[in-house]
Amino acid sequence: MPRLRPARSLIRTAGPAVLTVLLAVPAGANEPLPQGTVSVQVDNAKVIRLPEKTQTVVVGNPMIADITLQKNGVVVLTGKSFGSTNLIALDGKGSMLAESTISVQAPQASIITVQRGLDRESYSCTPNCQPSVQLGDATKYFTETSQQAEQRRSMATGNR
Repeated sequence: MPRLRPARSLIRTAGPAVLTVLLAVPAGANEPLPQGTVSVQVDNAKVIRLPEKTQTVVVGNPMIADITLQKNGVVVLTGKSFGSTNLIALDGKGSMLAESTISVQAPQASIITVQRGLDRESYSCTPNCQPSVQLGDATKYFTETSQQAEQRRSMATGNR
């Protein structure tokens, strides 16, 4: 497999769509990647394999999904925000090897949403319900819960 050094510098600009196609290809497959959509949840990751001869990876919108290049053409796809974007894999000559759609979705299991007028609060119920900030929660709830979590982390690590 060719070296992927050029992809490392471009990995931050890579798009989620290419990752979708890449995830559908088994390791070591030599056939073209199928067209399709790869789904990942916000704040979760999936491992995918790039097509052989990939030199450049482009992510359409790195605010929605991001990738981190590993060894041997393996990429970790991380959902960052709700939405969809694309991922494109190019060879050394700039020819497209694969393109995929990446769909980043909200977690379905264990999250309870409480709607109070226009304000929304999210709770993780695994099995007891505790505050769990999600994109789209009311600003006050999101800020206060995030600050408490950060203060707790600081206390646990001794950084006050």
